[in-house]
Amino acid sequence: MAKQWTTEQLNSFSQADDMHVSPFYDDGKTYGTPTWIWSVVVDNNLYVRAYNGQNSRWYQSAMKQKAGKIRLAGKEFETEYIDAAGNVELDQKINAAYKEKYQNSPYLPPMLEKGPVSATVKLSPR
Repeated sequence: MAKQWTTEQLNSFSQADDMHVSPFYDDGKTYGTPTWIWSVVVDNNLYVRAYNGQNSRWYQSAMKQKAGKIRLAGKEFETEYIDAAGNVELDQKINAAYKEKYQNSPYLPPMLEKGPVSATVKLSPR
């Protein structure tokens, strides 16, 4: 069974705005350059989206390597990267979470558009 985030971690994640993703490079061992990104918690899972959609370099590495690490709420976590795009109901829940958490940001509208929505990633501990 896949590992799950703890309730304490999810509560911390939902408040934090300091996420950096570092999927592995092609060698499968070296962590990529940390990329700052928005994160939201929906249905007890952690999600991110690539601002530049599927063309984002970190997103391409994440989908190819499926693993790496994140830094969030002041801590680092070994992480699995899972494609989470294409579920309309889930996309709507994630959109709502983005609207709630980042409502005052001028960068919010682009995050709700087709490109970033198509590059939605679920992050699970590994």
